[in-house]
Amino acid sequence: MSDYENAIEIRDLTKRYDGFTLDKVSFNVPKGSIMGFIGQNGAGKSTTINTLLGIIRQDEGKYKIFGLDPREHELEIKRDISAVFDELPFHEQLTARALDKTLKHIFPGWSSETFFKYLERFALPSKKKFAQFSKGMKMKLQIAAALSHGAKLLIMDEATTGLDPVVRNEILDIFMEYLQDENNSILMSSHITSDLEKIADSVTFIDRGKILLSGYKDDILGSHGIMKCSKADYAQVAREDFISARLNDYGAELMVSDRAECSKKYSGAVIDPATLDDIMIYYVNREKKEWS
Repeated sequence: MSDYENAIEIRDLTKRYDGFTLDKVSFNVPKGSIMGFIGQNGAGKSTTINTLLGIIRQDEGKYKIFGLDPREHELEIKRDISAVFDELPFHEQLTARALDKTLKHIFPGWSSETFFKYLERFALPSKKKFAQFSKGMKMKLQIAAALSHGAKLLIMDEATTGLDPVVRNEILDIFMEYLQDENNSILMSSHITSDLEKIADSVTFIDRGKILLSGYKDDILGSHGIMKCSKADYAQVAREDFISARLNDYGAELMVSDRAECSKKYSGAVIDPATLDDIMIYYVNREKKEWS
């Protein structure tokens, strides 16, 4: 399976529900990289991920994992994927020791040694029932299990939500270690964009079921900026030159997607760097165009 270029390839993925449509979603996750999948709650992140995991079936479109069609290679693909959710998928009456015995029979590549090393590293008890675990402990447990069967792709759905910053940093460090093997890849959905700014190679931004941006994180952050100007100067800015504008008593702050071009065209304007959070907020308000 080493001759594929993208860990995930999605083309025109569509799923219709009453009141929501995942609308022709397309993006790639290059092998050996981590992609941040960002958007508000309800934007379509979980629908996309559940389709990739075979939990729901798409209405239209195709996707490949490790260059393979999941209809023809379902078992082969699933052996090499680990998924981590914001809720623990294991029975709350189980212990880590019992889980080890169970997963040994499910995954051919399961390593008890690796699993117990992660438990030790995370300071997780092996004989305590999961019902007694805190949210952070449950998340660490899922990650320990996810990394103990030699999976080549980690799919994380809001896995760091609700965790304190120390635990989140610890988990991000482990993801970076995991990516030291260039055959390993991660798709990480989150609305905590500061985590993704630290570790993601590329970013895909989904809003109301549609992909708005997808590309290398540094390119996206490099091209976008926040232009600050007075109300009089704002009146002179062409509407096609900005995504949306936040207005206040003193003037306006505009999100621009081509900093270099806008710096030339509006030579007196101050254009500050934008964060992923800024980009998300201004794009979500793009239809209003002006907001406060």
